[in-house]
Amino acid sequence: MLLQQNFRQSSETQGIVHRYDVVSALVIVRSLDLKLHNLKGTDWTVCMRLSDKVIVVTGAAVGLGRAAAARFAREGASVVLADINETEGNALAGKLVAQGLKAVFVRTDVSREDEVKALVNAALVRYGRIDVLHNNAAILLSDRDLPVHELSLETWEYVMGVNLRGAFLCGKYVLPAMLKQGRGSIVYLGSPTGIVGCAPKLSAYSASKAGVAGLARAMAAAYARNSIRVNVIIPGTMDTPMNNYILCNDEVREQFREAVPLGRLGTPSDIEGIAVFLASDESSYCTGGIYMCDGGLTAV
Repeated sequence: MLLQQNFRQSSETQGIVHRYDVVSALVIVRSLDLKLHNLKGTDWTVCMRLSDKVIVVTGAAVGLGRAAAARFAREGASVVLADINETEGNALAGKLVAQGLKAVFVRTDVSREDEVKALVNAALVRYGRIDVLHNNAAILLSDRDLPVHELSLETWEYVMGVNLRGAFLCGKYVLPAMLKQGRGSIVYLGSPTGIVGCAPKLSAYSASKAGVAGLARAMAAAYARNSIRVNVIIPGTMDTPMNNYILCNDEVREQFREAVPLGRLGTPSDIEGIAVFLASDESSYCTGGIYMCDGGLTAV
């Protein structure tokens, strides 16, 4: 009899609890529904994976660098934008700040040691640290870069100055801050032309990008024990201002598209995911890597 009475009391109590749980669940669902309604248009690919990181992006004004820089900011990073294009660089910084994101533009010619020093100093003065260098700055001189016997020394040195010397200088001057912090990530942008002979008329550009890959791997080995990672992203044929000189011709554009196994040209947004991964702590065991983002172009 006592057991039956206790059972009835327990059942009644559980019924109240169950009813309370159902009401609570409905309130929670309704609350979430309202929040979701207010978040229409939110970019759900952004997960704030770079919160509290300070990232220097060179060549940030247009193309791949611009896309990566904007994505870094949306992921929560404080972004230092570097470029010689002051108009577009300042415009991007202003746009990001207007969105409530953290960004500042520093006019920088990466081939000049004094300007790279000033860039690094500006980042440290403003934010106190540098967690990531995303080294994207590069030039391609389609009208002057030629087969070796026709290539002028002036053009060779100009291309090497920006593409390889710039990569060296930026790495050289961010490293002391990273060594002091005890960690960091450096990401260089390479090219299929630095791996295979797919651009025989672009001798200087191809050699500079091969040099960037070699530099990155030497740095990866040198600084691994300091928890500083160095990796390379290899974009394929990307639909960016740099490649407009050749992609503006519809027939040639179609030939390049057809050569890509995935069947399309790359866009600046295609670089964002791998750039965020290599900048984030998710890639903490990745260094000395060469990461293809080329639609399978170098696989065939």
